[in-house]
Amino acid sequence: MQNDVIQKVKISEIDIDDPFFQSLKEDYDGFEGWFSRKSNEDAYIFRENANLAGFLYLKDEDEEDFSVSPIFEKQRRLKIGTFKIESHGTVLGQRFLSIILRKMFNEEHNFTYVTLFEKQQGLIRLFEKFGFRKWGTKGNGELVYYRDIEVFNDEYKDFPLINTRNNPRKFLLSIYPIFHTKLFPDSKLHTERNHIVEDLSFTNTVEKIYICAIPNVMEMKKGDLIVIYRTAEYGKPAEFSSVASSICTVIEVRNINSFSTLDDFLYYSGKGSIFSKDELISFWNTKKYPYIIKMLYNVPLTNRVIRKKLIDEVGLSRDQRWSCIELQDMQFNKLLEIGEVHEGFIID
Repeated sequence: MQNDVIQKVKISEIDIDDPFFQSLKEDYDGFEGWFSRKSNEDAYIFRENANLAGFLYLKDEDEEDFSVSPIFEKQRRLKIGTFKIESHGTVLGQRFLSIILRKMFNEEHNFTYVTLFEKQQGLIRLFEKFGFRKWGTKGNGELVYYRDIEVFNDEYKDFPLINTRNNPRKFLLSIYPIFHTKLFPDSKLHTERNHIVEDLSFTNTVEKIYICAIPNVMEMKKGDLIVIYRTAEYGKPAEFSSVASSICTVIEVRNINSFSTLDDFLYYSGKGSIFSKDELISFWNTKKYPYIIKMLYNVPLTNRVIRKKLIDEVGLSRDQRWSCIELQDMQFNKLLEIGEVHEGFIID
């Protein structure tokens, strides 16, 4: 099994006797029968050291539901049918949540919901952080949380939406291929399909930490938008192998000198960074890479935009160094168009 992705598999391929499912069997009468009936349907799973560590089942609904109070009227909904991650997997939870929310907006659902027991406080906090609110309860005591298309003007609660409503600045940020594939596994290029990404926490989170030596990244502010630009592969022409691949939202930009201790720096940078602890300690000691960007990974571009198109169609300058450049609104909008970002992801 590949290490770099949450896999989509048929439920029939999963062993119901795996210890991972024990708590679900205890909490839900008839879980084994449900599992058997859904054998031909898809689920998302994640394994850690060959052990099942995450399971997600999603379902389209459009009927009334009287088991919920207040009741659900007849309308199309995306139901988070079964969702479990190991208790230590908060970062993994974010990764699963990104699948749920991108599916919601890609498939034009206006409403998605999940049922949780009150004891599942970790998951409840995670869902609330990403814009879910309490709807009501079910007869078995479960709490019902929902997310609709309301805009909060909050980077986390609006995720994965790209908020252009408040006229944020837009930037193109260059990242070398070796770092790009590790940091943005969902935006891995077709030419990289045999590249196995190490099974580390940064591949499973929507929060990303990027550390660099590009001074003008300090111009970025919370809410600004970043187009991730993967530079050319070694030995290949930049015109066709350099691509814009993803859209991110800035959460914060910091200088390494703003941390009072090494431990503070490691705590801040460790979860979403592509660098090892030893590399981070080296950065702290040398201050060679002093600029730190914390961002949310909103969406991969459906159609990666090569450098030639960025010049010929988006209007970027061939003579400009593209390490970190500001984009005009018309350039950013054109890039979204060419990149085939679903309009449902854009707040304008």
